[in-house]
Amino acid sequence: MNWPALIVFILLFTLVTVVGFVAARWRRGDLNHINEWGLAGRRFGTVVTWFLLGGDLYTAYTFIAVPALVFGAGAIGFFALPYTLMVYPFVYVVFPRLWSVSHKHGYVTASDFVRGRYGSGLLALVVAITGILATMPYIALQLVGIQVVIAAMGFTGSGLVGDLPLIIAFVILAAFTYTSGLRAPALIAIVKDLLIYIVIIAAVIIIPMQLGGYAHIFSSIPADKLLLKAPSGGNLGTYSAYATLALGSALALFLYPHCVNGVLSASSRKVIKRNMSLLPAYSLVLALIALLGYMAVAAGVQHDPAYAGWFKQYGPNFAVPALFLHSFPAWFAGVGFAAIAIGALVPAAIMSIASSNLFTRNIYKEYLKPNATPAQEARIAKLMSLIVKLGALAFILFLPGKYAIQLQLLGGVWIIQTLPAVVIGLYTRWLHRWALVLGCLAGMLLGTGMVASQHFTSSIYPLQVGGLTVPGYAALYSLPVNIGIAVILTVILRAFKTPEGMDHTTPADYEYDTE
Repeated sequence: MNWPALIVFILLFTLVTVVGFVAARWRRGDLNHINEWGLAGRRFGTVVTWFLLGGDLYTAYTFIAVPALVFGAGAIGFFALPYTLMVYPFVYVVFPRLWSVSHKHGYVTASDFVRGRYGSGLLALVVAITGILATMPYIALQLVGIQVVIAAMGFTGSGLVGDLPLIIAFVILAAFTYTSGLRAPALIAIVKDLLIYIVIIAAVIIIPMQLGGYAHIFSSIPADKLLLKAPSGGNLGTYSAYATLALGSALALFLYPHCVNGVLSASSRKVIKRNMSLLPAYSLVLALIALLGYMAVAAGVQHDPAYAGWFKQYGPNFAVPALFLHSFPAWFAGVGFAAIAIGALVPAAIMSIASSNLFTRNIYKEYLKPNATPAQEARIAKLMSLIVKLGALAFILFLPGKYAIQLQLLGGVWIIQTLPAVVIGLYTRWLHRWALVLGCLAGMLLGTGMVASQHFTSSIYPLQVGGLTVPGYAALYSLPVNIGIAVILTVILRAFKTPEGMDHTTPADYEYDTE
């Protein structure tokens, strides 16, 4: 047991637990209303939204998986950098429109908007279920991040004893989410970001000094991991994989329910635009985080017998914890582990809130109790947030971790299929509601089939175009099929004069602002 690291970890974890419960009194509102519990009354300004979205997007799995991909596969792991740079201009242009129409009509979820825009409960249900399915394994992977750092501190054992720290972390997460709603992760995100900045700044200064400088680090990396492999023999290889991963991920990211939740909690559309102008600063931090993968290779942590058992259990995901243990004093390694664990709590809380909002608004109220009062909605949302987290915990405790990773690969493939209904719907409702449903389902089936053909080990599908092989992100390859089917069926359904449903929005609603 690494007692200095564990003590520091517990102290910082206790701090954020207190912050999570205190958040219920911060910017006080009636938490028996879903608008207050799930969206914090839509009152977050530029600074709080900055930390909330940063905590939402840069999760514990980001800090574990991005350097792990660089550590194991090399340069392709840096696809996360252009992806984050592309996503912010996209959101800057598109999502203020979603904020405006949602604020004007009281929409809490993207499915609420779809229901109002197309007059289709079924289309809203498809979008809601897709969002919940895509988010569940995402929450589970946050718990994997906590599990890895707990193991790094020497907390071992089997059965209940081995899982006890993770269960305690889950109980804490469930308690402050239930009590404080979105206010808790928003406030904790400030602490989380400060810790992350401290740890990363220390890492990019101290570790290279120990390893002989960046020149020595890069000279230690095998040539095939420093650059993308050049196309050869009619195969575009990592070039097309890198490009499609970046573009597809950028299009999919803000369709996830937790990202929509963060956007809708802002106080105005101008707050969203300001944040999309400022958030690219996080991409610099992400680049430094990715470099930790190369530092771990240069430090030779994979060859250290002290970490052999952990690498066998967690694979490349143990690269960053091993690097921290190898390079930092035990107490500062505890700071790093706390930053990663707290980086799991923030997005996990927002994800569970967003999923529970979808269930409450678009399944419970739509189909089970249409006359539910605001207090009943809030109560069901709170209970569902517990159930969602319990499901994620059960996933980690009782199923091999590879299943969570496989489902997360599918998450991006599934969630991008809601783009026509949500993003295109923000500009036109020309596409027919039934065509959108069938297009979405077709895209999900095709994308799932592509990932299944790779035995669920990768979301990169080798598309054959004539004599050329173009490996690419299955999400991006299945999306045009989705849109194509939606367009063709719209023409057919219009020809048969199939009812299109009522649009409850007006053009002015998409430009509405509170400032």
